[in-house]
Amino acid sequence: MLPFELRFERRLEVAPWLGPSLPIMAIFVALFTGALILWATGRDPATGYIDIFQTAFTKPGALTATALSATPLVFTGLTASLAFRIGIWNIGGDGQLMIGALAAATAGVALGNLGGWISLPAMILAGAAGGALWGLVPAYFRARSGTNEVLTTLMLNYLAPLLLGYLIFSSKSWWRDLTSPGAKVFPQAKPLPFEAIWPSLGTDVVIPFGFLLGVFVAVVMQAVLHSTKYGFEVLVTADSPSAGNYAGIRTKRVFITVFLLSAALAGIGGASQVGDFTYRLEPRTLQFAAYGYTGIAVAALARYNPIAVVVGALFIGGLVNANLSLQGPELPLGLLGVIQGLILLFVAASEISARYRIVLRYRKKAILTAPFTNAGKRETPP
Repeated sequence: MLPFELRFERRLEVAPWLGPSLPIMAIFVALFTGALILWATGRDPATGYIDIFQTAFTKPGALTATALSATPLVFTGLTASLAFRIGIWNIGGDGQLMIGALAAATAGVALGNLGGWISLPAMILAGAAGGALWGLVPAYFRARSGTNEVLTTLMLNYLAPLLLGYLIFSSKSWWRDLTSPGAKVFPQAKPLPFEAIWPSLGTDVVIPFGFLLGVFVAVVMQAVLHSTKYGFEVLVTADSPSAGNYAGIRTKRVFITVFLLSAALAGIGGASQVGDFTYRLEPRTLQFAAYGYTGIAVAALARYNPIAVVVGALFIGGLVNANLSLQGPELPLGLLGVIQGLILLFVAASEISARYRIVLRYRKKAILTAPFTNAGKRETPP
């Protein structure tokens, strides 16, 4: 037996500065660890980080590329932020984004010739409906029977790309292009009409419409959570479902609506992928991008604050942009991916340290002696 005892004790009071400072400290620790990796491989950490920063934010075209990388992460980050805030472990952002892309592509192809004023809002609404529909099954079973939503959402993450792959590659469905010469060589989805392509803003720095939409959604989400009755019910349910029930809040309804709203946000991210970037349904691209899982890191980095999610998405998007641009002999393969993983690891550790403190106590040695009788003979314990 060890001579000391190590355990976690819940903090009775948390300093106001501790919460906001923990993600910053996690980033610095992750960057310091990355610097050690660069130094160990014979590279100058200062030069490496300067190149990463310039490639992500200051070089010509860098902000445009970073905004492009950050756009889907804003939506998946908001997805995880809203769900995790109330204790719903919605890991299904990937699948919900794919089904949202499918629904948005359907609306874009069907209504695109009617003009952007009709097709653009139709694609947004269809994407939100598709994501919410994909989240309805785990939401229902979580609220009705307490089924673990981690398992159900993960299983649906595997099902979504199979469904999209079947529609585009293994069948002659309505979504598959069967007329263009390129589609006869390699199966692909129908392209959006030109009128259904989402606009962008800016000249030197081009900002996709989806990113601006994500910022708007984050602002609205922040206002709803802190300025409306429904937001109050969400926050109370997040703190204590039993207290919410005692106060007359229908917590099961709150759980279901939050789950569906969370999935709808991922679906809008899928609509943005079709309208802003690919202009058609791209199952392979969506499957291997893993936007939903990266969005969890963004939400954790932002401590589930919607406005901070936008900032976190830009930071992670900058790392993704630099990773794509700098891979080569000057930058170890996968270094920035390692830094992203370390950030998530240290942010998770900081969440624990914010709520608990580590207590180290030495064990006292117990001296066992058998009692003696008056005659000086040792008694045998019964």
